[in-house]
Amino acid sequence: MTTYGTIPTSSSPGSSAKFKFLSRAKERIKEGFGVRRPWKLMFNIRSINFPGNISEAISRVRTNVAYFRMNYAIIVLMILFLSLLWQPISLIVFVVMMTAWLFLYFLRDEPLVVFNRTIDDRVVLILLGVLTIVFLLLTDATLNILVSLLIGAAVVLVHASLRRTDDLYAEESAGLMTGPSSSS
Repeated sequence: MTTYGTIPTSSSPGSSAKFKFLSRAKERIKEGFGVRRPWKLMFNIRSINFPGNISEAISRVRTNVAYFRMNYAIIVLMILFLSLLWQPISLIVFVVMMTAWLFLYFLRDEPLVVFNRTIDDRVVLILLGVLTIVFLLLTDATLNILVSLLIGAAVVLVHASLRRTDDLYAEESAGLMTGPSSSS
Protein backbone atom coordinates (compact mmCIF):
# COMPACT_ATOMS: atom_id res chain seq x y z
CA MET A 1 0.00 0.00 0.00
CA THR A 2 1.45 3.34 -1.00
CA THR A 3 0.94 6.64 0.77
CA TYR A 4 1.76 8.83 -2.20
CA GLY A 5 -0.28 12.03 -2.11
CA THR A 6 -1.34 11.72 1.51
CA ILE A 7 -0.48 14.20 4.19
CA PRO A 8 1.96 12.72 6.69
CA THR A 9 0.99 12.87 10.35
CA SER A 10 3.41 12.95 13.21
CA SER A 11 3.24 10.26 15.83
CA SER A 12 5.61 11.80 18.35
CA PRO A 13 4.39 14.69 20.52
CA GLY A 14 7.80 16.42 20.38
CA SER A 15 7.67 16.95 16.65
CA SER A 16 4.14 18.42 16.79
CA ALA A 17 5.39 21.00 19.30
CA LYS A 18 8.15 21.93 16.86
CA PHE A 19 5.61 22.31 14.06
CA LYS A 20 3.39 24.48 16.28
CA PHE A 21 6.34 26.74 17.11
CA LEU A 22 7.31 27.04 13.45
CA SER A 23 3.74 27.76 12.36
CA ARG A 24 3.40 30.41 15.10
CA ALA A 25 6.69 31.97 13.97
CA LYS A 26 5.53 31.94 10.36
CA GLU A 27 2.23 33.60 11.33
CA ARG A 28 4.00 36.33 13.31
CA ILE A 29 6.37 37.06 10.44
CA LYS A 30 3.42 37.26 8.04
CA GLU A 31 1.61 39.62 10.43
CA GLY A 32 4.71 41.81 10.59
CA PHE A 33 4.97 41.93 6.82
CA GLY A 34 1.22 42.46 6.60
CA VAL A 35 1.68 46.13 7.43
CA ARG A 36 4.06 46.60 4.51
CA ARG A 37 2.56 48.97 1.97
CA PRO A 38 2.74 48.34 -1.78
CA TRP A 39 5.97 49.58 -3.35
CA LYS A 40 3.99 51.15 -6.23
CA LEU A 41 2.17 53.34 -3.73
CA MET A 42 5.40 54.26 -1.99
CA PHE A 43 7.23 55.25 -5.18
CA ASN A 44 4.33 56.90 -7.02
CA ILE A 45 6.07 59.60 -9.13
CA ARG A 46 2.97 61.83 -9.12
CA SER A 47 3.14 62.00 -5.31
CA ILE A 48 6.68 63.41 -5.18
CA ASN A 49 7.18 67.16 -4.81
CA PHE A 50 9.10 69.58 -2.63
CA PRO A 51 7.48 70.69 0.62
CA GLY A 52 6.53 74.36 0.90
CA ASN A 53 8.26 74.95 4.25
CA ILE A 54 10.06 73.15 7.04
CA SER A 55 6.93 72.49 9.10
CA GLU A 56 5.29 70.80 6.10
CA ALA A 57 8.43 68.68 5.63
CA ILE A 58 8.37 67.61 9.28
CA SER A 59 4.67 66.80 9.03
CA ARG A 60 5.30 64.71 5.90
CA VAL A 61 8.16 62.85 7.57
CA ARG A 62 5.99 61.97 10.58
CA THR A 63 3.08 60.79 8.46
CA ASN A 64 5.16 58.86 5.92
CA VAL A 65 7.34 57.18 8.55
CA ALA A 66 4.21 56.00 10.37
CA TYR A 67 2.52 54.89 7.14
CA PHE A 68 5.50 53.23 5.40
CA ARG A 69 7.20 51.98 8.59
CA MET A 70 7.79 48.40 7.41
CA ASN A 71 8.92 49.51 3.94
CA TYR A 72 11.46 51.90 5.44
CA ALA A 73 12.72 49.20 7.81
CA ILE A 74 13.22 46.86 4.84
CA ILE A 75 15.12 49.57 2.95
CA VAL A 76 17.44 50.32 5.90
CA LEU A 77 18.08 46.61 6.55
CA MET A 78 18.84 46.04 2.85
CA ILE A 79 21.33 48.93 2.87
CA LEU A 80 22.95 47.47 5.99
CA PHE A 81 23.01 44.00 4.45
CA LEU A 82 24.56 45.31 1.23
CA SER A 83 27.21 47.21 3.16
CA LEU A 84 28.21 44.03 4.96
CA LEU A 85 28.70 42.01 1.76
CA TRP A 86 32.35 43.10 1.61
CA GLN A 87 32.90 41.96 5.20
CA PRO A 88 31.74 38.36 5.28
CA ILE A 89 32.57 37.78 8.96
CA SER A 90 30.42 40.77 9.95
CA LEU A 91 27.65 39.50 7.70
CA ILE A 92 27.74 36.09 9.37
CA VAL A 93 27.66 37.71 12.82
CA PHE A 94 24.77 39.93 11.69
CA VAL A 95 22.75 36.95 10.43
CA VAL A 96 23.47 34.89 13.57
CA MET A 97 22.48 37.76 15.86
CA MET A 98 19.31 38.47 13.84
CA THR A 99 18.39 34.80 14.21
CA ALA A 100 19.00 35.02 17.95
CA TRP A 101 16.83 38.15 18.12
CA LEU A 102 14.04 36.41 16.20
CA PHE A 103 13.93 33.30 18.34
CA LEU A 104 14.82 34.75 21.75
CA TYR A 105 12.89 38.01 21.59
CA PHE A 106 10.47 38.58 18.70
CA LEU A 107 8.91 35.14 18.17
CA ARG A 108 8.59 34.06 21.79
CA ASP A 109 5.11 33.62 23.29
CA GLU A 110 6.20 32.36 26.67
CA PRO A 111 8.77 33.76 29.10
CA LEU A 112 12.33 32.54 28.69
CA VAL A 113 13.30 29.98 31.36
CA VAL A 114 16.95 29.16 32.07
CA PHE A 115 17.86 26.72 34.87
CA ASN A 116 14.25 26.84 36.16
CA ARG A 117 14.39 30.65 36.45
CA THR A 118 12.19 32.95 34.43
CA ILE A 119 14.17 35.64 32.60
CA ASP A 120 12.48 39.04 32.21
CA ASP A 121 12.03 40.46 28.69
CA ARG A 122 14.05 43.56 29.59
CA VAL A 123 17.00 41.38 30.58
CA VAL A 124 16.76 39.52 27.26
CA LEU A 125 16.53 42.83 25.38
CA ILE A 126 19.55 44.33 27.15
CA LEU A 127 21.60 41.14 26.84
CA LEU A 128 20.88 40.72 23.12
CA GLY A 129 21.54 44.40 22.45
CA VAL A 130 24.88 44.34 24.27
CA LEU A 131 25.92 41.06 22.62
CA THR A 132 25.00 42.35 19.16
CA ILE A 133 27.01 45.53 19.65
CA VAL A 134 30.00 43.70 21.15
CA PHE A 135 30.08 41.02 18.45
CA LEU A 136 29.79 43.56 15.64
CA LEU A 137 32.51 45.70 17.25
CA LEU A 138 34.76 42.64 17.39
CA THR A 139 34.44 42.27 13.61
CA ASP A 140 35.90 45.74 13.02
CA ALA A 141 32.91 46.83 10.95
CA THR A 142 31.81 49.65 13.24
CA LEU A 143 32.40 52.47 10.78
CA ASN A 144 30.82 50.46 7.97
CA ILE A 145 27.69 49.80 10.04
CA LEU A 146 27.37 53.39 11.23
CA VAL A 147 27.80 54.78 7.72
CA SER A 148 25.25 52.36 6.26
CA LEU A 149 22.73 53.23 9.01
CA LEU A 150 23.28 56.94 8.34
CA ILE A 151 22.79 56.40 4.60
CA GLY A 152 19.62 54.43 5.31
CA ALA A 153 18.31 57.18 7.60
CA ALA A 154 19.12 59.81 4.96
CA VAL A 155 17.30 57.84 2.25
CA VAL A 156 14.26 57.49 4.51
CA LEU A 157 14.25 61.17 5.47
CA VAL A 158 14.61 62.37 1.88
CA HIS A 159 11.82 60.11 0.63
CA ALA A 160 9.56 60.87 3.60
CA SER A 161 9.95 64.62 3.16
CA LEU A 162 9.41 64.56 -0.62
CA ARG A 163 6.44 62.13 -0.66
CA ARG A 164 3.10 63.95 -0.40
CA THR A 165 0.73 62.59 2.23
CA ASP A 166 -2.63 63.87 1.02
CA ASP A 167 -3.23 60.87 -1.25
CA LEU A 168 -2.20 58.07 1.13
CA TYR A 169 -5.51 57.39 2.79
CA ALA A 170 -7.54 58.32 -0.30
CA GLU A 171 -5.80 55.55 -2.27
CA GLU A 172 -6.30 53.12 0.60
CA SER A 173 -10.04 53.83 0.82
CA ALA A 174 -10.41 53.63 -2.97
CA GLY A 175 -9.42 49.97 -2.78
CA LEU A 176 -6.02 50.24 -4.47
CA MET A 177 -4.30 48.50 -1.56
CA THR A 178 -4.42 44.81 -0.90
CA GLY A 179 -3.67 42.68 2.10
CA PRO A 180 -4.64 42.74 5.75
CA SER A 181 -3.35 46.26 6.34
CA SER A 182 -5.90 47.81 3.98
CA SER A 183 -9.02 46.66 5.78
CA SER A 184 -10.66 49.31 7.91
